Amino acid sequence: MAGHKVPHDLGADKAKEVAVAAFAAYKEKYAEYKPSASWTSDTRADISFNIKGKTLNGTMQVNSKDIEMDLDVPFLFRPFKGKALSVIETEIQKWIEKARAGEI
Repeated sequence: MAGHKVPHDLGADKAKEVAVAAFAAYKEKYAEYKPSASWTSDTRADISFNIKGKTLNGTMQVNSKDIEMDLDVPFLFRPFKGKALSVIETEIQKWIEKARAGEI
């Protein structure tokens, strides 16, 4: 997968906890986009969002040193792709800091 990477130093297990918590917070904050994450393995989730009646699908992969995300976005929605990944990255960064502080 060649996507947007968020580096971390937490190890894979703690990084997955971070990814789950961050996506749950994102889902609550941006409920109008109906974000969903379905874990297909211990380290990979299929993610989706609804924008203007269209469903955008992607993946989130938890690796030992980063969390990688990608969205398959039609040309018309390309501006949304960067924004969505940036917002998710911000949420992941918050949760990485919480994990480093021992809060999760």
